[in-house]
Amino acid sequence: MSSSRNHGQLGPVQFSRLTRRGILLGLSLPQVIVLALAVVTAIVALYTAGAVGFAAASPVWVPLIAVAWIPVGGRRVVEWAPIVTRWILRTRAKQTRYRKQLMRPRPAGTLALPGDAAALREWHDPETDAAMIHDPHAQTLTVILGVVHPAFVLLDPGEQQRRVNGWGRTLAAACRSGRIARIQVTERTLPDAGTGLAEWWQQHGHDDGSWAATTYRELIDRAGPAGERHATTISLALDLRAAARQIRAAGGRMLGAAAVLRQEMTTLTSALRSAELTVTGWLTPGEVAIILRTAYDPAAGPALERHGAVGRDLATAGPVAVTETWDRLRSDSAHHAVLWISEWPRSQVYPGFLAPLILSGGVLRTVSLHYLPLRTDQAARDLRRKKTELLSDATQRQKVGQVDDAQASAEFQDVLQQEAELTSGHGVLRTVGLISVSAPTIGELDAAVAQIEQAAIQTSCETRRLVGQQAQAFTAAALPLCRTI
Repeated sequence: MSSSRNHGQLGPVQFSRLTRRGILLGLSLPQVIVLALAVVTAIVALYTAGAVGFAAASPVWVPLIAVAWIPVGGRRVVEWAPIVTRWILRTRAKQTRYRKQLMRPRPAGTLALPGDAAALREWHDPETDAAMIHDPHAQTLTVILGVVHPAFVLLDPGEQQRRVNGWGRTLAAACRSGRIARIQVTERTLPDAGTGLAEWWQQHGHDDGSWAATTYRELIDRAGPAGERHATTISLALDLRAAARQIRAAGGRMLGAAAVLRQEMTTLTSALRSAELTVTGWLTPGEVAIILRTAYDPAAGPALERHGAVGRDLATAGPVAVTETWDRLRSDSAHHAVLWISEWPRSQVYPGFLAPLILSGGVLRTVSLHYLPLRTDQAARDLRRKKTELLSDATQRQKVGQVDDAQASAEFQDVLQQEAELTSGHGVLRTVGLISVSAPTIGELDAAVAQIEQAAIQTSCETRRLVGQQAQAFTAAALPLCRTI
């Protein structure tokens, strides 16, 4: 997706198609290898034993062709091989189960998270009081910002377009920086503890003991905990490798990295204010701990919100137990499933097209959009490579007499459009959408997933349930830590 700055009335936007090119005539490398084995087997059998040998070797080359061509669950059978193999190895190594070691204290500064997220480290920035999360493997330093915004769908078209332009300038600034590894926008629905209604009643209500006041107070007590609220955060991940020179100039190590990240934080907050988004502040370690705890244990959210001093230690914010299965995840008080937005709308849509998904009620879910900004030189090289590959594939199809399909033509037009926008000074980003759905029981989870899938269809998006990697996908979708899959 490319950032846009069209002015005037609300205009439609166009998403680029997910590229599915192969190394030869649209075939992926595993398909080419398996088909080559099938062809070699058939030719050797034919030349050594004639037609009898060709037929005798059919139990070998026929299954190979079937494995390379037959799709199962949206993938070729050969493409399932690495996923299934990795899942079997993880299951045998008992990496699909996590139990907190209660009698063994964790090292200072680490996050009590399962899986590969256990390597994350906490850095408390004394100047901004923000919690910075260091990933030593990915070499990133992440900070989280709370954001409050008005209901976008209720604004008039001109105001919507103005806010879209502001958000586009924010993403374009991240592309020009060259030091931003990832931006994650997370929109969560949380069980409401009723504190907002209670505070409003205390400030504006007249509890005079009358029948009306008593009824109104009882209604607030019952309706508050039964409702839900929305929370939005924007996570900013600094690429420590790309910013190595600036980090050394700022003092090196984590002190220098924090200083460089503060510069990007200032730029982001200024851009968000220009986009008329209200910034509530960078999240402190206690606030990050609440997010991590409620992600794995949603039932504890209302109690932690009512008691502000409880559960605000990052060292104990992780889950007590996690069990991963093929297509779901079980943590403390909930079952989870992660969906991947595999296809964005192919036709032009207007900003706000995700409203049916964002405003779906009765489901505890988290929608995460990961923006991977590309530097201008890197984006230009990537576009040139894509254009060369598309032209080469078209030439090969023409030589073998294969008809050029509309999908390839549409991908080529997308590349030309992105190249034109890049030349005009816009930024190029890769966008990954993930949806984490949570429910107390498996039956309720399946019903919630079906509801979210139906809402995604209304937004013209295609979703696929991730399998064999639910634990890693959950940390990328439900936690605002800029994690990858």
